[in-house]
Amino acid sequence: MKIIIAGAGAVGTHLARLLSKDNQDIVVIDESPQKTATLTDSGSNDLMVINASPTSISSLKEAGVQYAHLFIAVTPHESVNINSCLLAHTLGAKKTVARIDNSEYMLPQYQQVFHDMGVDSLIYPEMLASQEIVEGLKHSWVRQYWEVHGGALVMLGIKLRTGANILNRPLKELTGNDSPYHIVAIKRENNTIIPGGNDCVKDGDIAYFMTTRNYVETLRKLCGKEDYTSVRNVMVMGGGKTTVLLGRYKPAWFDLRIIESDPERCQRLNEILENEDIIVINGNSYDSDTLLEEGIRQCEAFVALSEEAEKNILACLTAKRLGVKKTVAMVDEMEYMDVAERLDIGVTINKKVIAASHIYRMMLSAGVADLKRLALANADVAEFITAEGSLATKHLVKDLGLPQNVALGGLVRNGVGMSINGMTQIQAGDNVVVFALEGKIKETDRFFKPQSESLFNRIINKL
Repeated sequence: MKIIIAGAGAVGTHLARLLSKDNQDIVVIDESPQKTATLTDSGSNDLMVINASPTSISSLKEAGVQYAHLFIAVTPHESVNINSCLLAHTLGAKKTVARIDNSEYMLPQYQQVFHDMGVDSLIYPEMLASQEIVEGLKHSWVRQYWEVHGGALVMLGIKLRTGANILNRPLKELTGNDSPYHIVAIKRENNTIIPGGNDCVKDGDIAYFMTTRNYVETLRKLCGKEDYTSVRNVMVMGGGKTTVLLGRYKPAWFDLRIIESDPERCQRLNEILENEDIIVINGNSYDSDTLLEEGIRQCEAFVALSEEAEKNILACLTAKRLGVKKTVAMVDEMEYMDVAERLDIGVTINKKVIAASHIYRMMLSAGVADLKRLALANADVAEFITAEGSLATKHLVKDLGLPQNVALGGLVRNGVGMSINGMTQIQAGDNVVVFALEGKIKETDRFFKPQSESLFNRIINKL
């Protein structure tokens, strides 16, 4: 697949490195040689770089836009992204994606307008991040929470500690054929395990569970998370775009306090969020005295959303020291993700990974209903719609010959979520949740696609 990425900033560079691992034909366009140098200097990325404006027709033609299956515009400038997508579409690109900064563009009534202009999909990383933060705060005891197919199935990423009833026991003892949950992935230090029956979860692991919604509270007890209280009072550090969107998407029962060091930005936040019943405070979030004065001990959650990962990590460590159980840090630098986890600061949010999930889904077949990239676990979880006559419907799960490091988490049939075991027979129309280590999800795509009739069968059928 030929993919052109306009913009070699944080999101574009991450996408280029990620997609080049899949042996795709990648071209990156950016005017800044300094930005593209990080892609070419490492020598590990199989891609082409063009230093030019992505709104230059001659440069787009040089990149081969007329042959592009996917054109992704992720420069820092919304107008450049939209205009380059319009040009790419006119010149022959099959699909285009533009990164935007205006939440109004995401409203349903404007989707067709952009599609008619030649922009097939819009990505607003800050909006996606704020929505994920809100969902995480609603479930204070989990690291990651994702509802599949409207909540028929639920994925839970849970940090396990001493006291959990499921530690150090083989999974075959915990999750038999009739079990209402499955452990489909385990993150242990720097390794990710797609577990078998003889594996077990240990103190300090992040275990990824797949279950149904009505079993979530039982799973909470099994994992020893009953002492986590519901979140109502939230303190947020930083007054950027993600914070503004968090203020707009928060549930009514959240009491939000924003601490911002820039007085002018505080004034602007008060203007933007004047109808949201949010308190804006001018102060320093790393200062314990300030946090105590503003009521940190009464907060169930602390969210650090500055533009600097180091400051966010340090602020979360301070909040934890002051007794906050649920902390969330924006960490956009991939090299800091493992550092944050080792420091046990809580949940980390990475806008690049969130945006990549949405774009990566476009590379898979039309049968992929949703996809989420698990940054900490270096793994993907996707919801596949099973096609009539696909390989997945031909045999019992145990006989499908799935690739290594792939696990089926569950399925939804006629709106009802259910577990999968080796004796399960997948049917056409089932929505199947698949976990796979990074780069492996594409290998499972073929199991759920329609199968073209073989030449042998066509000849036999004509006899």
